Amino acid sequence: MVYRLQGEFKRFHFQEQDWIISFPKQGNENKKYLYYTVKFTDFEKNRTAEMTLKEIVDRVEFEENFPYTVGFFKAEINEETGSKAHYLELRVVKSLEEFWKFLNDLNI
Repeated sequence: MVYRLQGEFKRFHFQEQDWIISFPKQGNENKKYLYYTVKFTDFEKNRTAEMTLKEIVDRVEFEENFPYTVGFFKAEINEETGSKAHYLELRVVKSLEEFWKFLNDLNI
């Protein structure tokens, strides 16, 4: 069963790609990060989709574009205009392992 995304999200903005990965507050319990269901927004291509985190990190454009500047925020953003939220934390992520650490540090 696919979890339908709703309610509050914890969001990560990958600035260089202008992507946002949104993690729902509930629905991913007892799953490993790769199999989390998330909302993926690509502002450049004007697309939003529900997918697993594995589907995102397995993309060639994800794997080949490290490092990323990643901003973490919880507030809603205007997805139509791409207006940015105020980040609670900002990190440069140089590898997938550093992204997992970022998620761990924020208790995602």
